[in-house]
Amino acid sequence: MSGTNTTGDGERPPVSPAAAWQRISAVSGGTNRWLVLGVLCVSLVLVALDATILHVAVPSVTEDLRPGAMELLWIVDAYPLVCAALLILFGTLGDRVGRRRILLCGYGLFGVASAIAALADNAQVLIAARALLGVGGAMIMPATLSILRQVFPDRRERALAIGIWTAVAAIGAASGPVLGGFLVQHFWWGSVFLINIPLMALILPVGRWLLPESKGSADGPWDVLGALMAAGGVLGAVLGVKRLGAERALADPQALLPLALGVALLVLFVRRQRRRAHPLIDMRMFSRAAFSTSVGCIVLAMLALVGLELIAVQYLQLVLHLSPLRTGLRLLPLTFAAMAAGATGSYTLQRIGPRTMVSLGFVLTACAVLLLTLMGQQDRPVLLTVGFVLLGFGLQTTLFAAYESMLNEVPAAKAGGAASIGETSYQLGAGMGIALLGSVMNAAYAPGLTQVPGVPAGDSENAAHSLGEAYRIAARLGGAAGESLYAAARNSFVHGLHVTLLVSAGLLFVGAVMALKLPRVMECGEPSGEAVRVPPQGRQAGAQAECDAAGRRA
Repeated sequence: MSGTNTTGDGERPPVSPAAAWQRISAVSGGTNRWLVLGVLCVSLVLVALDATILHVAVPSVTEDLRPGAMELLWIVDAYPLVCAALLILFGTLGDRVGRRRILLCGYGLFGVASAIAALADNAQVLIAARALLGVGGAMIMPATLSILRQVFPDRRERALAIGIWTAVAAIGAASGPVLGGFLVQHFWWGSVFLINIPLMALILPVGRWLLPESKGSADGPWDVLGALMAAGGVLGAVLGVKRLGAERALADPQALLPLALGVALLVLFVRRQRRRAHPLIDMRMFSRAAFSTSVGCIVLAMLALVGLELIAVQYLQLVLHLSPLRTGLRLLPLTFAAMAAGATGSYTLQRIGPRTMVSLGFVLTACAVLLLTLMGQQDRPVLLTVGFVLLGFGLQTTLFAAYESMLNEVPAAKAGGAASIGETSYQLGAGMGIALLGSVMNAAYAPGLTQVPGVPAGDSENAAHSLGEAYRIAARLGGAAGESLYAAARNSFVHGLHVTLLVSAGLLFVGAVMALKLPRVMECGEPSGEAVRVPPQGRQAGAQAECDAAGRRA
């Protein structure tokens, strides 16, 4: 038959699995890219899951391993700190040696570290295993986004893929406490890590066979010193803001020292990259208003999300006295709304463009936050549900459009560096949210406990540290003094909550104004080439045709 290659005896020559898959891809119009997206989403679920799954297991870990206060802190924080510090290093290394190679190494390391963590018999081993998990996570996260950038050259399809990707991240982070609670209740705390092993054993060979290899620009030597400077700078900055949030003291030297060192290293890193002929990260990306604005929007959105989630959990458990399970159920509407925003994000982006989408996302979130200021000491489930739905939908809309705009501003060859910047911004925003909004909360909460009738000054000072501590002191005092302290602490916490929500709403409105620098319309095609603009609402048919043409050219 015409077009069929055969050997001399009439049989087809042997075909490698990769070549066979490429033929299937060509015939099916590249449908395997959606299977690639599935593999990348499973990767992201595991990384996001491990960021939160340990939280509910902390009491069991404490009872079994007996860690000290500092060791317990590092058991929880080693994973996100190490992961944040190494994102730029592995994101740019993937551009040089191959993103698929880095991703597969991350899978293997993640599985090995999970086994070590599950079988740890002391706090030091668990901390080391959590740090190794952070290394694996840093190898996986930027690689997934940069491979996604490569396999979806058509911006319309890429927008849909990023919407699915961000929705899956929300599912993974939200499922962590629920799954962790189930495993700890029925097995032991190590099972929260053990579940990673069969998943990694499955995804490693599938990813090796299915995922495409890609590299960026490999001109010049890889800047090892610059990569280490970036790692140290991000580690110091994230550690500093996390400690500021934990200590609630802006003058705490244990927070200011790593923060100052981290900022200094990052400044030196930027200066070094500007001087080098072949930098790790092309700083000219930040000269593009859409790129730098998108990064700033990611930081602001994560600042609001993490800070508000932390305070909301405290409110539900300590003011409304809901159980951990009921607290998780109350927060589910936020997760479902975030999933809906991710699923519909591509459609919305094509219709209204990045500028309007990000601005409206911020405004919707700010309105949700202002609505939540109506929360008081009595449970109002309908109000909370509506507020959380608006909050989840608004924030996920903002994050989706910001990520999509950021990734579209750089060519595929630089996707690893851009992805690492986006993920680092994500981590920095989360740390800043805990530090900033936590400090605002404490500043508004503490003054209400300075002069409680019948309560000694020392007890009042200790009660001002947290609402949980105030409850413990009130129970110990008992009588009229204990009741007065209990009532004052609840009143002060609700007041602090309202002040924090107002500050957060102000920051969100700032984000809405900042987003006005983003492009008004969605553009299709590579940023380095000729862009095809999607016209406004009145010419949607022509827009669709032009985007289709751009996708075919890509």
